Amino acid sequence: MLSYFDLRKGTKFILEDQPYEVLEFQQIYKAQDMVVARTKIKNLINGKVLERTFHQDDKFEEAELEKIEVKFLFSHRGKFCFSEAGNSKARFELDEEKTGEGAKFLKPNQVLTGIKFQDKIINIVLPIKVQLKVTEAPPGVKGERAQAGTKPVTLETGAKINVPLFVEQGDIIEVNTETGEYVRRVDR
Repeated sequence: MLSYFDLRKGTKFILEDQPYEVLEFQQIYKAQDMVVARTKIKNLINGKVLERTFHQDDKFEEAELEKIEVKFLFSHRGKFCFSEAGNSKARFELDEEKTGEGAKFLKPNQVLTGIKFQDKIINIVLPIKVQLKVTEAPPGVKGERAQAGTKPVTLETGAKINVPLFVEQGDIIEVNTETGEYVRRVDR
C-alpha cells in the first residue's frame, strides 16, 4: 500500500479502479499542523489530467502495469491500429484521445512500448524523438527579417510542422513528439 507521501512524480497507483500516474507533487502545510499533498495526476486509460488533493490518512494500491512491445500498423479516421510485436494476430485499436497529439508522427511497422493493465493494453508510450522524411517542402524565401525564418512542410506520416528555411524535400529530420516541433536535420 502507498501512503499519500509516496505519491511522488512518476508513481503509478490505482484510484477509483483506474490506473493513474503522478505528474506533479507538492506538499502543503495547513492550519493545525495538517499536511496535504496537492497533485496533478494523469489517468492512464483515458489520458485525462486531474488536480487532486490527498490527506495523510489516504492509502492507495500500487498499479501493476506491464510493458510489452507493440507494432503500429495504420491509422484510419482517428483510430490507430496496433498489434503485439511477436503476434500480428493480437490486434487492438486506440483512439486519438488516448494516444495524444504525438501519434501523428507514427510510421507503419514502428515498434513502440505498450502499457498493459489487467491483461488489457490501455495505452502506448511514444518515443520522445522520431526521424521522418520530408515529402513536401516549399522553397524557402528569405525576406527582410531579424530572426531566422520558418516554413511549413509535410512529413511522410502526413503531419505538417514548421521547420527552418534550409530544410528541403527528401531531407530526414528529427521531430519531438511531445511538442510537435522540429529538432534537427539528420540527413539529406
